[in-house]
Amino acid sequence: MKETTQKKIAAINDLSGYGRCALTVAIPVISHMKIQCCPVPTSILSNHTGYEEYFFDDYSERLPEYLAMWKKLGLTFDGIMSGFLGSRVQIGIVETFIRQFAGRSTKVVVDPVMGDHGKIADTYTEEMCLEMRRLVALADIITPNLTEACRLTDTPYREEGWSGQELFAMARALGDMGPKQIVITGIPRGEDIVNFLYEREKEPSFISVHRVGDERCGTGDLFAAIVASDAVNGVPFDKSVAKASDFVRRSMLKSMEMRIDRKNGVCFEELLDTLTVERG
Repeated sequence: MKETTQKKIAAINDLSGYGRCALTVAIPVISHMKIQCCPVPTSILSNHTGYEEYFFDDYSERLPEYLAMWKKLGLTFDGIMSGFLGSRVQIGIVETFIRQFAGRSTKVVVDPVMGDHGKIADTYTEEMCLEMRRLVALADIITPNLTEACRLTDTPYREEGWSGQELFAMARALGDMGPKQIVITGIPRGEDIVNFLYEREKEPSFISVHRVGDERCGTGDLFAAIVASDAVNGVPFDKSVAKASDFVRRSMLKSMEMRIDRKNGVCFEELLDTLTVERG
């Protein structure tokens, strides 16, 4: 089943009915960017795990049959992106999916959602951290935060005081695993948040935005969805990261203005019409 009239991204992540994160962020953003979003739900939740209580249904056992049907239909994708994965089994399923569905021109984007602020999520075992390196090796683009970049490269974590040379060494180590384009996100620097860009055979660079408000769920998902969409649309990496950084910042400001509860993420819907769609 080969279709060439519209580009497609397979988005692999969990689906939370309430609280903006994961697929409920990726689907509208990718669709706005004029790309068909094809969701692969790794789990179904009534609301995300930042709430005290939630319904949770692990979809791991159903995914092989789900994806076998896609294989039978002969589906192909211009992009594949993965986010939070809750088990070693799920990481393995995504690895198999990439090997089966990624063609020569498919852009593979991995957001290795493992933790933040120097702490790896309780659900992540040492085995899963090692498996995530295998997944990163299959990616064209990765978007780790500072904690995840440190964990993937066995670099001791600290909150601030990172030099460009230290970040370059860490990004180069990540690049040696396989990905061609890397952005280490969320690096605190005074009143700013810095993203460090690394591309093979290009000079590394920094993109800074002013820090606003308290952290909210789903901002990483929002960032990754924009970067993945732009990659498929042929937008230069540095331009895409700058766009994503600015849009996340503006979405946070809008959420504060509208007094949106932090657990309910960022109300990016209010600003989607300002998110530019470009094609390289």
